[in-house]
Amino acid sequence: MELKLPPHLTPAQFQTALKDFASVVGPGWVLSSDEDRDAYSDVYAPGDAAQWPPSAAISPASVEEVRAIVRLANRYKTPLWPVSRGKNLGYGTAAPRLPGSIVLDLGRMNRILEVDAALGYAVLEPGVGFFDLYEHLQRTKTPLWMSVPGNAWGSVIGNALDHGIGYTPYGLNARNLCGIEAVLPDGDLVRTGLGAMANNKAWHVFPFGYGPTWDLMFSQSNMGIVTKAGVWLMPAPETSLELIWDIPEEGDIGWVIDTLAPLKIAGVVDQSIFIPSWLGKIVLKGQRRDFWDKPGAIPEWRVKELLTQYKLGYWQVALRLYGDEGIVKARADVVKAAMARHLKTPPVENWWRQGDPVNAMDITMGVPSAVPLQMSDWIGGRGAHLGFSPVVPATGAAVTDQLKRSRKIIGDADVDFYASFTIGGRFANNVNMLMYDRDDAAGIAKMRRLFDVLISETAKAGYAEYRTHLGWMDKVNATFDFNDHAMRRLNERVKTALDPNGILAPGKQGVWPAAYRDLSGGGKA
Repeated sequence: MELKLPPHLTPAQFQTALKDFASVVGPGWVLSSDEDRDAYSDVYAPGDAAQWPPSAAISPASVEEVRAIVRLANRYKTPLWPVSRGKNLGYGTAAPRLPGSIVLDLGRMNRILEVDAALGYAVLEPGVGFFDLYEHLQRTKTPLWMSVPGNAWGSVIGNALDHGIGYTPYGLNARNLCGIEAVLPDGDLVRTGLGAMANNKAWHVFPFGYGPTWDLMFSQSNMGIVTKAGVWLMPAPETSLELIWDIPEEGDIGWVIDTLAPLKIAGVVDQSIFIPSWLGKIVLKGQRRDFWDKPGAIPEWRVKELLTQYKLGYWQVALRLYGDEGIVKARADVVKAAMARHLKTPPVENWWRQGDPVNAMDITMGVPSAVPLQMSDWIGGRGAHLGFSPVVPATGAAVTDQLKRSRKIIGDADVDFYASFTIGGRFANNVNMLMYDRDDAAGIAKMRRLFDVLISETAKAGYAEYRTHLGWMDKVNATFDFNDHAMRRLNERVKTALDPNGILAPGKQGVWPAAYRDLSGGGKA
């Protein structure tokens, strides 16, 4: 990828800045060749990855190096784009929102600083991946389970900061953060919560502090660089029972939500309940051409044939219960009785007890996996995906309404419909996967138009995405329009106060510092 300079810098100024950065991290950790820039581009980019080009990358090894880099960035006015591991596939990976930004790659900061088995937490640096932490827990025989997302290739802290979701009782990953250390845009270092007291022994067990609580200020934000955080982990249960129902009809999703959401809210079911549609299972069995080799969306008659052939329901509920065996059995009886009021077929039951082997790909048991990334091969070629992910109330009416809306919009675009709902309690995340071949220009143009329509029509209905790709950060931000975008104004005031030079992730989530606000708007700067 050719060099795109940071805004307002001459080539000579840029080279001088890189030399000074190298004096902090060492010459080998300032990465500025065309190949380096390619490595930090968006590998799933919907269109030309050069829309969001980095100018270089810097990889520090310590919080002291991060602070020094931030101070130099202020001196040279070089915008930085921090990433933990850069594996945020479908949302921009490691590429920056503002073209020419320098990627601040925190992957070398990969120490597991502490694991407390009794109180169930770990203290991690941002470069620690899910596989890293899992292997550490296994190697040390620590009886704790992680909450892992569908794609566990990335960073534990990075996923939590981007509001990622896992599928155990600890499934709201941002809620598992407790006690953050962060470098502010001027290079100052803060610790949130009880960590504001030096050497406080309860920093990672109490989620508040004294006075305002700032932890979530650093999630999905450009207000600071998280260099350390406490993460709560789940005590390994004595037993676990998986209950699997195939739900026959598309329209059944309404009663499924109305049956399971109250059980989740009441604590009978404590995991995040994932409900994928049939295509979420078919994508793991082959590529699209293996099931339908004609252009346009797979027709309904063919969908019905596939469901019969592969013995699938339109939806699948694979619900897992955890705890002492007696408690699990009692909860299972309640769940099965509730489901039996609508579906006479009993569930498949899979028991696990301490000492049994764990399925190597079971994310509901805290095992990291990258298998769901196989969906990107569905279309063929250089496969990629985008996820359109609005949040709706966890009621059958709201979920059915959202399903019909996205179904029609995606159907009108003649694209395969791949939806899922995750019940997190009083809310449901609706993820609609849009899969494409990166070399199919016409297909990508269709996806971009489709994404625009999904955002605007869903906003008209009163719902918004909870995370999105770089190219739509401004457009999604614009849907939060109460009182003439009061939240955006608040974020901008705080951003400009903390970061007058605009060096930290300008444009992230549509929040622009005054220094670069003239470059905001549209799909790219």
